[in-house]
Amino acid sequence: MPWNKENYPDSLKNFTAPVRNKAVEIANALLEDGYDEGRAIAIATAQAKEWGENHDKQIRKGPLTTQSGRR
Repeated sequence: MPWNKENYPDSLKNFTAPVRNKAVEIANALLEDGYDEGRAIAIATAQAKEWGENHDKQIRKGPLTTQSGRR
């Protein structure tokens, strides 16, 4: 099942929109390549987090934190 900005896995709900959208994009590409949903979500989540870190994006909703997790 392909996802979009309004319909995405619950596991992505706490991510900021840019990181969540990247995860959705990656997961949909993996589904097209034949990955099962669970594996596609896991891979997409990890890759989207890495993408966010590399692009200085806040990963999760809430107060800004450093990469060490401190405010």
